[in-house]
Amino acid sequence: MWFSFWRPRDRFTLDELRNLVDQLMKIQVVNDVNKAFVIEALRSIAELITYGDQHDLNFFEFFMEKQVMGEFVRILKVNKSVIVSVQLLQTMSIMIQNLKSDHSIYYLFSNEHINFLITYPFDFRNEELLSYYISFLRAISGKLNKNTISLLVKTEKEEIVAFPLYVEAIRFAFHEEGMIRTAVRALTLNIYHVGDIYVNKYIATTPHDNYFLNLVKFFREHCISLNGLVSPTTESQVGPESSSKVLSAVDEIEDNLYYLSDVVSAGIPDVGTLITDSMLKLLIFPMLLPALRIEVSDGKKLSSVTSLYLLCCILRILKIKDLANTVAAALICSVESFLPNIEAKHLNGFTTDHDEESHVDDEKPSENLDSSSMKVSIPSLSTSSSAQHNCWHSASVLRDALISYITSGDDMQVVGSLSVLATFLQTKELNESMLDALGILPQRKQHKKLLLKALVGEDTGEEQLFASENCISKDGSDGELNIYLQRLKDQYEVSCSYEVGESPHVHRRLVLDALIGLFCRTSISADALWDGGWLLRQLLPYSETEFNTHHLQSLKDSFTKRCNQLVEEQRGSWPDLLIQVLCDEWRKCKRAIEASSPRKEPKSILFPKKKSSSSDVIPVESSFAAGETMYERVKVFVLLHQLQIFSSGRPLPDQPPILPPADIPEVSRAKSEGLNIIGPKLSTELRLDDAVPCRIAFERGKERHFSFLAVSIGISGWILLAEEWPQKPNYGTVRVVAPLAGCNPKIDERHARWLHLRIRPSTLTLTETAKNSASLKLKSKSLVDGRWTLAFKDEASCKSALTMIQEEIDLQSKEVERRLKPLLSVES
Repeated sequence: MWFSFWRPRDRFTLDELRNLVDQLMKIQVVNDVNKAFVIEALRSIAELITYGDQHDLNFFEFFMEKQVMGEFVRILKVNKSVIVSVQLLQTMSIMIQNLKSDHSIYYLFSNEHINFLITYPFDFRNEELLSYYISFLRAISGKLNKNTISLLVKTEKEEIVAFPLYVEAIRFAFHEEGMIRTAVRALTLNIYHVGDIYVNKYIATTPHDNYFLNLVKFFREHCISLNGLVSPTTESQVGPESSSKVLSAVDEIEDNLYYLSDVVSAGIPDVGTLITDSMLKLLIFPMLLPALRIEVSDGKKLSSVTSLYLLCCILRILKIKDLANTVAAALICSVESFLPNIEAKHLNGFTTDHDEESHVDDEKPSENLDSSSMKVSIPSLSTSSSAQHNCWHSASVLRDALISYITSGDDMQVVGSLSVLATFLQTKELNESMLDALGILPQRKQHKKLLLKALVGEDTGEEQLFASENCISKDGSDGELNIYLQRLKDQYEVSCSYEVGESPHVHRRLVLDALIGLFCRTSISADALWDGGWLLRQLLPYSETEFNTHHLQSLKDSFTKRCNQLVEEQRGSWPDLLIQVLCDEWRKCKRAIEASSPRKEPKSILFPKKKSSSSDVIPVESSFAAGETMYERVKVFVLLHQLQIFSSGRPLPDQPPILPPADIPEVSRAKSEGLNIIGPKLSTELRLDDAVPCRIAFERGKERHFSFLAVSIGISGWILLAEEWPQKPNYGTVRVVAPLAGCNPKIDERHARWLHLRIRPSTLTLTETAKNSASLKLKSKSLVDGRWTLAFKDEASCKSALTMIQEEIDLQSKEVERRLKPLLSVES
């Protein structure tokens, strides 16, 4: 009985809602005295309306009857407090997001109260208010469909003349706060994907279409910012801060492109064309393509590395047919066609204005982009006399510049150029005639194309299908290629002198020659060479017929050099891991070059794997540096070996041809000491017939006596320190085990009884170690080899220990050599 007096009042009742509304209607002005009540009333009304929408329709009937939306507008008018405005926006957002009934949403949108709130002049200098305002707009957009969107627009003669939700939202599309930009983008996509014909027409007409132009300009600014972070010395950048900044800039660029892709996918007429034209005229033609010819560092032009990355991103994410084919067509045009006037003036001794990139005025973002009248003005590419750029200046077309990077560029440029070509191969929107003109039409597609021509009765197709590889094509480029070349001239005023009768075999041979030349280069990372291997397999998936004698000899010579390097590793610091690494990398390489797509994303262009073991991170003489070198050599060797097999027309095996382990010889130190094939472990019992007594101090002032042994079993070897049993002479227990390989034994020059050893770890965790030298700095304390100094009773004992080590290392290396002999055969 007593509990009934303490039962809380039920807040979710119609009477509670009626009371709150009545109290709110009595408010004539919002001041410090009543603003707390107003805030609580607004919050409670949102809860009650949400509850009523799901449980009792009378709640919303009352809401409509009392025209509470009008009261909200009145409260806003008599309010001077920011916190009340914030609560009102929050109340509206909660109601709109949570109302499930279509009837309720129609009512909220069917009067001008929502548009009044949208266009109300809030003080957006308050960040919290702006945040809630954007959330309010986004909540509205989440309820849009073809029925509700018509309630938020104003029309005259069946034409939309005002759409406050869209217009007010895009005012904040380029706000400095990322969360606000994200919310606005989500809102606009909600509008675009409604698919209302009249709304789409409104969005795509002046001045609202300037939003898409400004999106491209905004994206261009991010590209310039990225270029400032990606310096020509990216390979040697240190510290995690610079890498994180680049990654952050890359994420922002890719987010912008994905948004543009989503906009295009909405299918609004003319928007895709507008974005394509803007991207070409504001970024690709004036900035990206010129950057393929020359390195610039004035802060306003892009570097070749940045340009290569951006081209990959744009083509991979913005899947627009006209964009992809226009860029491809531009790459097969002569370079001079991009700068007819400026270069001519420069060659005649006139000074050119290199700051002029385009006739579009960036200071007028609202100006409409007229694709029919805009002329692309490309900055001069001949402003550098540096010798290192000669190979790029000599390229007659931009396609040749990409090939020049493969044959003469640095690691980043090689990876970038290969990525661009791989991106074209992976771009489904690209016409096959473009791939043929670029010289990268895969062999299977080329045969399919010629076979189709032969089947439909075209003489040229049949002749080419059964002709030799050097036969020149008679049909030249396809109609699709001509269309885009003509469009370059008519729409973008880029005149191309592409020779229509030129055989695609010529371009294909240039690409193939460049790839073969790449595999012969010694200064390029294994990862970059693997990328080249993938591209080669894409072009020639099943036939060796396009390899000429020069190609085969070049591959053979390069493979011979890599064999010699691998022979060095047999007696290096890591022979015990060499076979395991070879088998692992063989499988990885086979999987990588036979994959349907490249291994890495375009951003890998900006993070080359080179020169990671700098002396300030890992000492050059350390076993870790030797391990890195071994990994790199193995990866290159494996690729060259697989290319040897591929170029000879043989199937690629799943495992490398390596001989199985041999049995332990009966006459061996390991056998005489009682070791089995598993090898020694701590606390293992063994004989000490060949052991040499020694002393060593692992801690200062704590010298210990051991018996020293060096033993090997197959490709494995160990240095052992054992404690002799007093009760059982010539027997002992293993107390310390260290790898034999890489110990670099050396007798002290001043103390002939001291033997110095380098002790490397038993395993090598170098997988992807060197992507970032900064991460290695954090681990530098653990990347230090151990150093032992063993003291023997006399010089003879010290020399005996040294001889024992050398003998066992020799046995270990010979076993590695025996097992790898089939693999190192040039004819294998």
